Amino acid sequence: DKDEFFFFFYGSDGMVSASKDILKLVGDNTDKYVQGYFQYDSKKSGGVTRSHIRISDNPIRSTYYIDNPKLVVCSKESYLGKYDMLSNIKKNGTFIFVTSLNENEVEDLLDGNMKKIIIDRKIKFYTIDAYSLANKYGLKNKISTILETCILHILGYDFIDKIKESVRTRFLKKGEDVISSNINVIDEALNYLKEIKIRFNEIEFIDTKEKKYNKVFDMINSLEGNKLKVSDFKDYKDGSYILGTTEHEKRGIAEYVAVWNKDKCIQCNQCAFVCPHAVIRPFLLNEEEVAKAPKPLKENLRKAIGSNYMYTMGISKLDCTGCSVCKNICPAGAITMIPFEEVKNNSNFDYLVNKVSVKSEQVNSTVKGIQFKKPLFEFSGACAGCGETPYIKLLTQLFGERIAIANATGCSSIYGASFPSIPYKIPWANSLFEDNAEFGYGLMLSYNRNRAKVKEIMEEEKNGVNKSLINKWLNNYDNYEITKEVYEKLDYTDSKLKPLKDYIIYRNVWIVGGDGWAYDIGFSGIDHVLSSNDNVRILVLDTEVYSNTGGQSSKSSNRGSIAKFTSNGKENAKKDLARIAMCYKNAYVAQVSLSNMNSLIKAFNEADNHDGPAIIIAYSHCINHGIKSGMETGIEEQKLAVASGYYPLFRYNGKTKEFNLDMKEPDFSLLDKFIDNETRFKALKIVNEEKAEMLFDKLKEDVKERYDFYKNMKKSN
Repeated sequence: DKDEFFFFFYGSDGMVSASKDILKLVGDNTDKYVQGYFQYDSKKSGGVTRSHIRISDNPIRSTYYIDNPKLVVCSKESYLGKYDMLSNIKKNGTFIFVTSLNENEVEDLLDGNMKKIIIDRKIKFYTIDAYSLANKYGLKNKISTILETCILHILGYDFIDKIKESVRTRFLKKGEDVISSNINVIDEALNYLKEIKIRFNEIEFIDTKEKKYNKVFDMINSLEGNKLKVSDFKDYKDGSYILGTTEHEKRGIAEYVAVWNKDKCIQCNQCAFVCPHAVIRPFLLNEEEVAKAPKPLKENLRKAIGSNYMYTMGISKLDCTGCSVCKNICPAGAITMIPFEEVKNNSNFDYLVNKVSVKSEQVNSTVKGIQFKKPLFEFSGACAGCGETPYIKLLTQLFGERIAIANATGCSSIYGASFPSIPYKIPWANSLFEDNAEFGYGLMLSYNRNRAKVKEIMEEEKNGVNKSLINKWLNNYDNYEITKEVYEKLDYTDSKLKPLKDYIIYRNVWIVGGDGWAYDIGFSGIDHVLSSNDNVRILVLDTEVYSNTGGQSSKSSNRGSIAKFTSNGKENAKKDLARIAMCYKNAYVAQVSLSNMNSLIKAFNEADNHDGPAIIIAYSHCINHGIKSGMETGIEEQKLAVASGYYPLFRYNGKTKEFNLDMKEPDFSLLDKFIDNETRFKALKIVNEEKAEMLFDKLKEDVKERYDFYKNMKKSN
């Protein structure tokens, strides 16, 4: 008496909301009973979401997971074969596959087991090129209303008009353009839905999945983690896990991926600098590396500017999220976005990463030079176009293995280490939301205390068998490279150093988190740390909203913005955390943005070298801002935030009183454009235009007052 449906979707495509709307429309407009349960992985967006749906003539009293779906929907080509979607599908069921491939290409994509199920159980197989239709009307990856229309049609519900009514209600705050585009795709959706026949072609029906890397990692990433035994975790019983596992995921989730044109490139490396996922990287090859390179790579090299090496840009097709940030930042038009299936395989990138060395003499603290350094934070589960991750990636490029990170719970901890996907290749630990500053401070103090013990033992043993190494260590106590060399070469046989050997290497702790932690819940901890005289480093990723928990307003949120808890517009001005931090006379304080890459690099280096506490507040565009032109223009939006005076950039050394204002005189008239560009502000005009005008006038006053304060600091300096 009940039908079950199982949907595999892509995080941020809108399909969980659409699934809920399907339940609401059927429940409100028929005599049917409905039930829905939604599974999410821990990727920020771009992860896997699964909808378990039941529709019945009788009240539903059942477990949440469905058992025998009548309809299965898959919205990503890369999911086929990776996840088990069809093993429990009912006989005479239906499978909808979102793809731009033709019938023959779809057949080639299906493995033997899937073909056997489809043929033996007489499954109706539909394809729909939903992304093309969405792009036709400017909806990008938002395919939700397209699939909602098709699903309800296949289930036998003629609800076209009701879907349109729902769209007008759900998307009211997003504006008439978004509503109109969704109405258009609803009208055309069924024209894109095509049934194809999967033919028997004497295929070999037994296919086996090869688990290549690590049992725990492989099974969880195949959505089979529930099958793992307790004994499978015995190697991780202390809570630690392998670093750098994301390089093995190869999710292949992009509809369009970046392609580099060597003839147009001016070798500025800005594309690599802003890439949120470390997917696009410059490489320098010597003669031997060129000689051994695959033929397609040899054809994609050019003479490097300023050296005798050959230059190329490596791009990982399988790790790209298709955000287009690299394309938009390129000043020479050397990056284009083309369909995923038209791009060659990953062999060039694999060779570059595994066989090409870092040319250390070309690495320096410039926008171009630092990108030749391998990032130790790569392929995270952050949103496509994320404004936070480029800062973290740069942090690892500048300081490498000599830093450890204490991370507050929030967006940066979710994409930073959601088991088993670990993008970091440096020591990383996660704290509670509210105490990360204290947690990181404690890590630093305990590490330094143990290093003090190491130093005492070194002094005792400096005339023994390790004499030269110990003296080298004592004379280079704060040098990562030398202390690491000593760590590797010491003879620990008769030394008291053995139990403390992990503390021989010099490391610095960076405390990282978002504005919900730094401005709100963890503020007292930050205040405590800044009041110390210790060399504590803090990086605040400022999205001006609680991004991880669904977009709640924080004390960093600006006046007039709409978020949860301030649905009628935030009444108060943004808290000026930087100005508060400046009250401590020994603190280093900086506000930075990806719009000024040079000052960003300077701020990181100055903070690292500062004798005393240091805090960097980094403006981070976010999917919750609702940027009109999409996340791909996030850097341009940051430039507008700075140019309008909305977000001032500066560096301040409390000890020397040196103040650098890293921006031109703002054009405050651009504030109207900035406000209209982002849904978080523009939505207020839709729901209450009079109040919006009043709050935005006050916002403009706030912006001018804040800029004048920092401008006067520059003058007094």
